Amino acid sequence: MTKAKQVQYLIIGNSAGGIGAVEAIREVDKAGAITIISDEPHPAYSRPLIAEYLAEGRPLESMLYRRADFYEKNEIQTLLGSRVERLDLGEQAVVMESGERVEWHKLLLATGGTPIVPPMEGSDLKGVFTFTALDDAKGIDQFLSGFEKTTPRALVIGGGLIGVSATQALEERGVAVCIVEMRDRVLNMILDEEASALEEEALKKAGVEIITDHTVAKIVGDSDGVVAEAILDDGRSVPCELVIVAIGVRPRTELVTGTEIEVNRGIVVDLQMATSVPDVYACGDVAEAYDFVYGENRLSPIWPNAYVGGRIAGFNMAGHPCDYPGGTAMNSSNYFGVDIVSAGLVMPPDDTYEVLSNQCDEYYRKVLLKDGLVVGLVFAGDIEKSGIIYNLMKDKVQVETFKQSLVADDFGLISLPEEIWRSHLEMPPAVD
Repeated sequence: MTKAKQVQYLIIGNSAGGIGAVEAIREVDKAGAITIISDEPHPAYSRPLIAEYLAEGRPLESMLYRRADFYEKNEIQTLLGSRVERLDLGEQAVVMESGERVEWHKLLLATGGTPIVPPMEGSDLKGVFTFTALDDAKGIDQFLSGFEKTTPRALVIGGGLIGVSATQALEERGVAVCIVEMRDRVLNMILDEEASALEEEALKKAGVEIITDHTVAKIVGDSDGVVAEAILDDGRSVPCELVIVAIGVRPRTELVTGTEIEVNRGIVVDLQMATSVPDVYACGDVAEAYDFVYGENRLSPIWPNAYVGGRIAGFNMAGHPCDYPGGTAMNSSNYFGVDIVSAGLVMPPDDTYEVLSNQCDEYYRKVLLKDGLVVGLVFAGDIEKSGIIYNLMKDKVQVETFKQSLVADDFGLISLPEEIWRSHLEMPPAVD
């Protein structure tokens, strides 16, 4: 029998969380053996840039999350394009599909999320794609290259961040796009009604058709098994040659199914990003970690939180105790020319919350308060000062005495009491 490989640190996942963990580990432990396993064959890349790959053929080299020599410089063994079949927690080992075993002292699960594809007739036809990974964008690009003399039509199922991102990339490729969203407006999970309306107006000006309050019942193919049309739940037919399923993602928890690792919607972690099993950690889209707005563990599948959570996990794995400060939902985007930032709560759940807003033709600003604390924000158009509001929220600054200034036309650091603005003179990067 082949002897199992042994490593000090094993990381399953090669995106923001895994890279954050590696960097933290190497700050503490320069020599401990690190292995990264990923079922994607590529070095770590910035997932938000897959839309630019599809739109303009952006090369992988300019999408890399770290320099090409990152793994070599940090003495990391990579098993890319490899899949873990199961965990053996009792033996502190993973078993690969190849049959190889890798034993570990500390394990980080940074497996991310997997696209949600609902049971739907025709979902296996040629021309149906998801849009969360580079290989998805590559597959769509190759499919579009087959249309030499005609302009294909695309149906995007889902009007969230993934769907709108894919729509913009397709529109830049000259593809006619129709979005079908089951709720009453696009970007409904991250924006309020006013900001959604601004984005919807920009989409329509670009020629995108939007159908809300409906879903796709089935996809119909031609005689060659290629997408030809989609049938909506009300019986309407939408002709198309390409379908992108962009409903969302769910945590990839299948590796821990049937183990002692506690799972709710995602893998439950404490403030050190540790799971319920000793020496096993989790971060990123797969983890339910502390949300400082809600004051409880929640899923928060965004890039910055994954990286910070990975760093906290890495430090603790390497024996340097520290706590996760907490994250929350936050998004920054520019789709079809509309700059938007949102964070925390975007809609008040009940009448105990206070809503401050300011809107004109150039911008829209909204701040949510609870007991004098900022718990959410939505900025559209002029988003320059949104970072100040976000930091007031993150730092739990009491804003009752100057709350009206938060949405004022001339709002800035100088609008804050002196003891507060002095502490915020060195601002962290804007929400991204």
